[in-house]
Amino acid sequence: MTIHPKILTDLLDELASGSRSVDEIQKSILQQLESTPTQADETVRLDLERLDRCGYPEVIYAPGKSLEALNEGFQALLSANQNCLATRCSESQGESLKKNFPGAIYDTVARTVRIQLRDQRAGRVAIVTAGTSDRPVALEALETLRWMNVEAELLMDVGVAGPQRFLGVKHKLTDCDAVVVVAGMEGALPSVVAGWLSCPVIAVPTSVGYGAAFGGVAALLGMLNSCASNVAVVNIDAGFKAAYLAGMIAQRPTKQQS
Repeated sequence: MTIHPKILTDLLDELASGSRSVDEIQKSILQQLESTPTQADETVRLDLERLDRCGYPEVIYAPGKSLEALNEGFQALLSANQNCLATRCSESQGESLKKNFPGAIYDTVARTVRIQLRDQRAGRVAIVTAGTSDRPVALEALETLRWMNVEAELLMDVGVAGPQRFLGVKHKLTDCDAVVVVAGMEGALPSVVAGWLSCPVIAVPTSVGYGAAFGGVAALLGMLNSCASNVAVVNIDAGFKAAYLAGMIAQRPTKQQS
């Protein structure tokens, strides 16, 4: 059990100034210690009913979680016969899951770890990136779609700076149920792609760009203002979220038939 240094400093300042008594400070410290999560509180309480309720298992967001908690989460999912996916994994987290679960697939660029118990592909989604700098976000999307058992293809580096590059691959998108477009800088690519397609386009702004890109805000605003009616936008660098939405769209006909 620990107390954040800032909280402790403030308490000591109040004691030194005489605004609070020793007994009051002691009581505050005890309250802080009691409210601080212990190791036992780090247990991952997974929603194992989410698969039946929402169609897909719960996904584990790795930042801030201990190795023990991550491993416990994967074990709980496997015990329930569910596919596993952890996103935004650090190197130590990814290596730990890969070591403890031999079937785990760890993508160091996507920062994802997944385990497939079922791999019957349905639906089709393409992921299109403006540049190779958008690759980490695009690969996060690709790994998410694979976890969802959706057929997925990645088309890299077809940004608007060289429009002929997209024209050379657009025929690969005509039979997609949805397309994920990943772009930084001015975020223009989703509008270009959407103008050629009759399916939903999920736009992902990335933090790629120079100063005035404002860490992806410029791309985000540009995509939100797209004049293409079939474009929807997710958060900056949110490859997982875009792929999840695209995967749900792609598999909806299959679920309705069943």
